[in-house]
Amino acid sequence: MEENRLIPPFVNLDWCAGQHRRIVLADTRWYLDGASGRDAYSRGHLPGAVFVDLDRWLSGPASPDEGRNPLPDPAVFAEGMRECGIGDSDLVVAYDDAGGVIAARLVWMLRATGRHAAVLDGGIASYAGPLETEAPATVRSTFTDRPWPEHLLADIGDATSPAFQVVDARNRDRYLGQHDPVDPRPGHIPGARNVPCRRNLDPAGQLLSEAQLLGNFQRAGIDSAHQIVSYCGSGVTACHNLLVLEHLGLGRGRLFVGGWSQYSHAVDLPVATV
Repeated sequence: MEENRLIPPFVNLDWCAGQHRRIVLADTRWYLDGASGRDAYSRGHLPGAVFVDLDRWLSGPASPDEGRNPLPDPAVFAEGMRECGIGDSDLVVAYDDAGGVIAARLVWMLRATGRHAAVLDGGIASYAGPLETEAPATVRSTFTDRPWPEHLLADIGDATSPAFQVVDARNRDRYLGQHDPVDPRPGHIPGARNVPCRRNLDPAGQLLSEAQLLGNFQRAGIDSAHQIVSYCGSGVTACHNLLVLEHLGLGRGRLFVGGWSQYSHAVDLPVATV
């Protein structure tokens, strides 16, 4: 765990080029509308990158009680990493085509279990060279099953407790209940502050300056990750806000993995739209 903290949560290609250790590039493209991330990978990916399937390896079975993308059993996650050739001691740099808001899920999972991982700032668009269409040959790795750390997780009770400060990473229209393409009740958890994770990025999909990022959180009344619970629709993009808080030196908050896809099915719980 201590060594992992020396790896920043966001890196660029120049940083990667300066490393003298094995780096595994992980393509994590995934789309809420059901489009195929694997097809996008096959059309062109960073040289040497492996494809990590979010639905297969980074999520457990969906249900109204658990949400759309609950964490998988640690054994499932470990098997996925082995199949992708990712080992316990590898440094994983994950990317997508959405500024890292999807890649953050894999990075959070790896860092939470003491591995070395970072989001590639700017994603696939940060690479100016030719893309590859063939998947690289991989060698099955050694990746140990480790439990999900309870101190970095929150449940629906935590998300409704006044002991925690709850942060919603979804776009503003979904937070306000103006639009929700996938969940049964629009709105947000009462008392939650809205810090849309995509507003952590500039138009090119790269992280804003630390001063701008800090301002985003401070305007929502957040100056520390202590007692923070981060959620989104289903525990994917909420990881981006948690990694940004860590990037800013504000500590490590908790992930409410079930997110709105779990909460909105709990019809006995109130919903806010302002």
